[in-house]
Amino acid sequence: MTPRLLATSDLHVTYRQNRDFVSAIEPGSPDDWLIVAGDVAEKFDDVEWALDALRKRFRRVVWSPGNHELWTVKDDPVQSRGEVRYKQLVELCRSLGVLTPEDEFAVFEGAGGPVAVAPLFTLYDYTFRPAGTTDKASALAAAQEAGVVCTDEYFLHPDPYPSREAWSAARVAESERRLDAVDTALRTVLINHWPLVRDPTFVLRYPEFALWCGTERTADWHLRYRAAVAVYGHLHIPRTIRKDGVRFDEVSLGYPREWQPRGWTRAPLLDVLREGDAR
Repeated sequence: MTPRLLATSDLHVTYRQNRDFVSAIEPGSPDDWLIVAGDVAEKFDDVEWALDALRKRFRRVVWSPGNHELWTVKDDPVQSRGEVRYKQLVELCRSLGVLTPEDEFAVFEGAGGPVAVAPLFTLYDYTFRPAGTTDKASALAAAQEAGVVCTDEYFLHPDPYPSREAWSAARVAESERRLDAVDTALRTVLINHWPLVRDPTFVLRYPEFALWCGTERTADWHLRYRAAVAVYGHLHIPRTIRKDGVRFDEVSLGYPREWQPRGWTRAPLLDVLREGDAR
């Protein structure tokens, strides 16, 4: 069987039902690869459990961090913050044999390949602003007035950067540096927890939440870096859209209260190099 490049995100294994789903995830072939586009869990032990279980079943597992892994919550024995926490997560992944945004981009040669599989970490910089706002301060004020404040404001610390947007700027620059080095003969699969373009946020029930969903700095990356597909999570709205002829796949599982009404009995894995757009 030809190996496939599969993807999921937002596994949130703190929830027992989600943990059961992850326990049941199996590849179709022992040579399948799996992308995990962030938000595995908040605590190190849970992240380790999930990624270790998946790595034992798939030929390769490729991880990009989400905001939940970067939270510092009081009941996690690991109380590191910001960039130190991210680097510790990278080392955890490496100890498990899981690829991260800090590792050389691997080339997938299976169905739909060859493609450079590029896990990214860009954060967000408050540039996905609500209509009528012009800067971070006015945008945050509008969000607060609407009763929409992301939990990141309390648990996601940017240390040693002065702000999350400063950390985001550094991460965008590092990601560009690494993407610029990819062989131009290769298409890419761009993997980022936050959508690289703003379009997926247009369907949010609370549009103010888009503030915590990405950065305008990545708006042309799908074109600049020859994307065959861009994979993301975060919004918990699993679907496929096209922009400039490029597919953008959200591959979130989400919280039980979100997936149970869909009638799901297992965690969905999307073949991101499939032909066509059917979900």
